[in-house]
Amino acid sequence: MKLGRHSLSAVLLTLAFVAAALVLGSTGQAARATVPAPQAAKAPIQAQVVPGQAAPRAQSADDTTPPTRPSGLRHCPVPLALNYQSGYASICWNSSSDSSGIAGYDLYRLDVEGFVKAATTTSTVGGFGGELNRMYTIYVVARDMAGNVSQPSELITVPAVTGMTPSPTPSPTAFPDIQPPSRPAGLVDGCLADYPGVSFCWTPSTDNIGVVAYDVYRETATAYLKVGTRTATSSPNFTESGLEAGKRYNYFVVARDVANNISLPSAFLSALAREGLPTGTCTVTYRATTWTTGLSAEITIRNTGTTTIDGWTLAIDYASPAPRLASGWSATWTQDGTRISGAHLQWNKTIPAGTATQVGFNAAHGGTATAPVKVSLNGATCLTG
Repeated sequence: MKLGRHSLSAVLLTLAFVAAALVLGSTGQAARATVPAPQAAKAPIQAQVVPGQAAPRAQSADDTTPPTRPSGLRHCPVPLALNYQSGYASICWNSSSDSSGIAGYDLYRLDVEGFVKAATTTSTVGGFGGELNRMYTIYVVARDMAGNVSQPSELITVPAVTGMTPSPTPSPTAFPDIQPPSRPAGLVDGCLADYPGVSFCWTPSTDNIGVVAYDVYRETATAYLKVGTRTATSSPNFTESGLEAGKRYNYFVVARDVANNISLPSAFLSALAREGLPTGTCTVTYRATTWTTGLSAEITIRNTGTTTIDGWTLAIDYASPAPRLASGWSATWTQDGTRISGAHLQWNKTIPAGTATQVGFNAAHGGTATAPVKVSLNGATCLTG
């Protein structure tokens, strides 16, 4: 069959369009195949630990803030009996908090030689084995990831028991004396007023066999420190020197008997460290008129020496919280912390031997107007009267 020139041209043109369409379709598929699929989110890069080096610390090396003090201590007997020959002293407490995380808790038990670490735990329940039915005094401290230690918790005294049910009464032949002395009571501060430091006394304890000694403990930033032992007498007392004058310290006392049974701790006593008997050549009379939120102090400075005082500065130290200086007369008055000072004016600069001068000031207080713990003139402690 013969085709005309025009018909042949049309056929060739049609074949050309078909071929072009096939090529374009194939190319589009290839293009779509080369488009990268959406990538999954990249996993965070993990810190690499070089062999021989310690793993990086999670907390800041600058962390010096201790955890909060453990609180809410309570007796938590073990649910199941261990055995009938020994007991278990167990307590619970509320968790502490800390910016870098709590690493653990240490339990300290009061023994004859002082507090010893009895257990370590990462939970808020802890305990240790002990003599059945004997009472144990315990406190807890928290440790954070940076090694800072909290203030010690309050003290708690619990018995060593065999479980949540009552423990059997021990045989008298097996435990000849497990009865502790009575709790020391009646602690009074300042029993030796002229002692340079802390002094206090208390009422004697009693015991079925006999009290042999008293152990005295002082609270520190992280523990309860045994600071002395006193032989039992009819008038027990304690003194401690080397303390900061004008500062208060917290103490408690326990009694011990001949079988080394330890009593319940006494109530805490806040004892003032005093300057001691003054030896200066001046006498200061301090008289204060007080009201709800303030006071007016009148002070007489007397030169009891044999020479004239030529220029003076009077320093009056208070325990914290100290009165807040408002105004004064007959001196230039300033305050630095718990110390109120008055410096002479030109007209009363000299105080001849055997004479006196009067000064005074007004101050505010928070409800309790405390008396001075120390008065000095030119750095020398004065007698007060």
